Amino acid sequence: MDNVTQDLNNIISNREIKTVFQPIISLRDGEVLGHEALSRITCVTNIKNIEELFILAGKYNCLWELEQLCRTKAFEAAFRFMVPPYDKKLFINVNPNVLHDETFQKGLTKEYLNQYQISPSNIIFEITERNIIKDLKGFIATVSHYKSQDYRIAIDDAGAGYSGLNLISDVNPNYIKLDMKLIRNVDSDGLKAALVKGMVELSKISNIHLIAEGIETAEEMEALIVLGVQYGQGYYIQQPDCAVKEIRQEIITKIKNANSRKYDAITSSIFNTPIKNLCTVTETISPSELVPDVFDVFRHSPSCIGLCVLKDKIPAGIVTKERLALKLSGQYGFALYQNKPISHVMDRDFLSVDCDTPVNVVSSIAMSRELEKLYDFIVVTKNGEFFGTVTIRDLLRKTTEIEVAAAKHQNPLTGLPGNLIIEQKLHRCVFDGGPYSVAYFDIDNFKAYNDVYGFENGDMVLKLLANLLMENLDSGEFIGHIGGDDFVVIVGLHVEEDFFQRIVSVFEDEVLKYYSHDDVVKGYIMTANRRNQIEKFPLITLTVASVNNRFRGFKDVFELTEALAFMKKDKKMKLKILE
Repeated sequence: MDNVTQDLNNIISNREIKTVFQPIISLRDGEVLGHEALSRITCVTNIKNIEELFILAGKYNCLWELEQLCRTKAFEAAFRFMVPPYDKKLFINVNPNVLHDETFQKGLTKEYLNQYQISPSNIIFEITERNIIKDLKGFIATVSHYKSQDYRIAIDDAGAGYSGLNLISDVNPNYIKLDMKLIRNVDSDGLKAALVKGMVELSKISNIHLIAEGIETAEEMEALIVLGVQYGQGYYIQQPDCAVKEIRQEIITKIKNANSRKYDAITSSIFNTPIKNLCTVTETISPSELVPDVFDVFRHSPSCIGLCVLKDKIPAGIVTKERLALKLSGQYGFALYQNKPISHVMDRDFLSVDCDTPVNVVSSIAMSRELEKLYDFIVVTKNGEFFGTVTIRDLLRKTTEIEVAAAKHQNPLTGLPGNLIIEQKLHRCVFDGGPYSVAYFDIDNFKAYNDVYGFENGDMVLKLLANLLMENLDSGEFIGHIGGDDFVVIVGLHVEEDFFQRIVSVFEDEVLKYYSHDDVVKGYIMTANRRNQIEKFPLITLTVASVNNRFRGFKDVFELTEALAFMKKDKKMKLKILE
């Protein structure tokens, strides 16, 4: 027996393995999702590292014994910090060829976990792409079995192998861990950023959460936040350790600040794009320039549609090619103006805006001009001095872009801001520290109404609530449409639920108009429930749950929304009891 084989046997028989933990945190607020259990060799050995140890174990047919040792050590170590009510996740690396081994399945039962007081829902099996799956059909069946037992699945090292997409498709995991090679320099490598962005889009469609492995710099972490990756781990966040430690406040602050900058940039790009971003520096002339000379400028520059006339750097007027040509046409036109300065014919009534004016504001002003000046270029100034010009063509193109971008973040039915803007507003509430109240509106028995009266009538009910919210709340208060029958209102004051009672009362009166007379008289409708059994459903009502920061501060958006969800659930339960 050679030294390496002897070392392998010694490690397994003498349990020379310890577990270290590395946290996996939210890249939205720094909250800990869970910890990955990583195995380390504790004795002097010729085996270089844990990866080589597992390769040797596979070679000498003792992979099951090593897996069992590492897993047991991980549970023993995790037991110290995963006792109830601790609800974090424990990520365990598992070789896919061991996962569906009968001995493994018998050894990892709920009864086995009970001795460590760990729930199966808190166990995530990490299956690496690097390992070749010998029995794919059996492996997929095993994964389905564990999912049915409430375990979770993660695909590890995604992006490191060549069959990753097939594995993701076959397994449909709860988490995908992006390989550290893909994460390295993602802030400066455009191709890597594009690949990660593609995975983010996949995760949104499939409801699979992404975890970026191996984050080593602040720049990588911020790039991942901007790209939309949900979770991260790596030496920059925290190195693996035998003890479970708190995340450094510096890291949490950087995550929150990066998210704030991200949301601010999105909002700014949609609503606050300044006109200077469209501005081009164009040729100017002085008021004393002779008319024929100005006409020659147009004649020799076919693409030039107009010129700004400056007096001491201040715009004094504009000259357009079309209007100057019109003045010089006719029998005496040219002779009349050939010795006149351009100030005699320039248009002194022109549109001039400051360079920081938002594009949408400029567009509104420009489109309200009289018809003959509708397509004149716009003069842009900075501190009153000439800065450049913007053509109507460029303005309309940018306005269209802004409208499309805004539409992406609005609910298409009500036109109210959608989830991204709602989340940004909630972030602002939490981080700015001023007084605020957040109310959650939920239409009760809406699905039953839709089933009986159809989606078109259902849409009318949603529009009714949206309109009532807009009519009964001040313009400075935020109204968002999460989707379906859920709405959010943010008020910059400390208010209680009775503040919204008028809206509730008016809605519940008005919504009766969308029922038949017979149903209103009966006070209920009949339709199938979720079990496909015919059931009586009460008429639509409106539940509102609200929280504020008068007596309780929320550390992040997650905590705030959790409080709202609890209050809504509590109100729904009470409503059911009353029914």
